[in-house]
Amino acid sequence: MLTVTSVNVNGLRAAAKKGFVEWLAGTSADAVCLQEVRAEEAQLPLEVRAPEGWFTAHAPAAAKGRAGVSLYTRREPDAVRVGFGSSEFDGSGRYIEADLPGVTVASLYLPSGEVGTERQDEKIRFMGEFLPYLKELKERAAADGREVVVCGDWNIAHREADLKNWKANQKNAGFLPKERAWLSRVFGEAEYVDVVRALHPDQDGPYSWWSYRGRAFDNDSGWRIDYQVATPRLAGKAVKAYVERAATHAERWSDHAPVTAVYEL
Repeated sequence: MLTVTSVNVNGLRAAAKKGFVEWLAGTSADAVCLQEVRAEEAQLPLEVRAPEGWFTAHAPAAAKGRAGVSLYTRREPDAVRVGFGSSEFDGSGRYIEADLPGVTVASLYLPSGEVGTERQDEKIRFMGEFLPYLKELKERAAADGREVVVCGDWNIAHREADLKNWKANQKNAGFLPKERAWLSRVFGEAEYVDVVRALHPDQDGPYSWWSYRGRAFDNDSGWRIDYQVATPRLAGKAVKAYVERAATHAERWSDHAPVTAVYEL
């Protein structure tokens, strides 16, 4: 069995003070992918920088206090790679991958974007570079007899079932037709599988992000933007996938919830 969890921590130092440390101590995951760490490795407290029982790899952004991705694994990876060969994005703290036995596990933080701004242009550029890399990664892994799972905050809700208020968000970043079409290419042209959706084909959500504003969490008015995207053979071995939604608003340690999948290898 291989259990993989992905979560945008919305600042790891803050999350560590609100419950992340306790969650990590209690998880049964073999690999944990973090996004939006927002800290240099030296700035992290020891219990999250190098927790007992875990091998860690951190890829902070060159821009202080922004982005940042990390990988925690129970066993030492055979190799760790930061970035995907992009001159613009490899120093932005948005992608890291590690080779475990038979599986490459990656943590992705895709830019969130904002319509009409440079942030949206950046998102489009990132997507333009990342799709070819996904294809290359899949081909390279297949040649080595490996599978791939790219976990993270993809910052796109693919279908209407992936966000509560989809009608009101059709012109907003995260649910734009161009973004959704790109994600369709990831699942079609690049032949990856949305693991959670494959196991829950007919339900709304399960949502993984809720705004801190208003009563979004209490009303489950959320978005499903955190995915585990796997090669078909690995996705076919997924026996369970779920969102670890906090019991109450007060018990949240991020505005995202962990997304966990169990693979029977």
